[in-house]
Amino acid sequence: MRHLLPSLPLESPMEDVQNRSDNREIPIDRVGVTNLRYPIIVWDKANESQSTVATLSLSVHLPHHFKGTHMSRFLEVLNEHRGEFTIKTLPTVIHELKTRLDSEAAHIEARFPYFIEKQAPVTKKTSLLDIEGYFHGASDASGDDFILGVSVPVTSLCPCSKEISDYGAHNQRSTITIEIRMTSAASEHFVWMEDLIEIAEASASAPLYALLKRPDERFVTMQAYDNPAFVEDIARNVAKRLQDDERIGWFRVKCVNQESIHNHDAFSEILWTRPTES
Repeated sequence: MRHLLPSLPLESPMEDVQNRSDNREIPIDRVGVTNLRYPIIVWDKANESQSTVATLSLSVHLPHHFKGTHMSRFLEVLNEHRGEFTIKTLPTVIHELKTRLDSEAAHIEARFPYFIEKQAPVTKKTSLLDIEGYFHGASDASGDDFILGVSVPVTSLCPCSKEISDYGAHNQRSTITIEIRMTSAASEHFVWMEDLIEIAEASASAPLYALLKRPDERFVTMQAYDNPAFVEDIARNVAKRLQDDERIGWFRVKCVNQESIHNHDAFSEILWTRPTES
């Protein structure tokens, strides 16, 4: 026997609850979606581009008179740029968020694994090392903003431990986080993530490698011993190199040592803005 579906009444237009007014009259600085994993394309200094998967946060400013934002529109805008979401298209996506969500400000943050090819110092064997990349784009009444960042693992060796010990010195893995804003000089000579990675590695006791054979391990062990650095030294080393680069107008540097002889970490942080010419 054939079963007939009951006839449904004609639907009236659904109310847009988000557009209801809110009598508390409190604006929300940022509201949106977070922990969204999405494929993106990142500029690669050696290979032009690199595909990766980012964890995204997208948000807008919500005026005091709206009850809520339209969460689905964040994904609609993002999906319209699927396969071509890059640092270059980021401003376009941000401005589309402002338009589609009728907001005066929008933000996009992305964190993603980024791979660089490294060559072992002695055997010259190559391998891939993963770095955490980061960018933050924003647009509001004051204009557009873009921050590029990396978190780079390195080795640090304690100068005090080396000085007071009959032999050896305690060393550990450290993480150097660099975030920058670029100046107009970067329009001709872009600041690549690889540039920041090189600065971080050159500022520590020794760099890290995914693949090391025994001759390589011997080399990096002695390299670290010959280049002891406090967590303060590393942050200052990075800061000096960034200050000397005219392409960089602002930076935040943070170094964290995962202390090998303590059950806590040590850190140092520097914020700097390039002085304006009078």
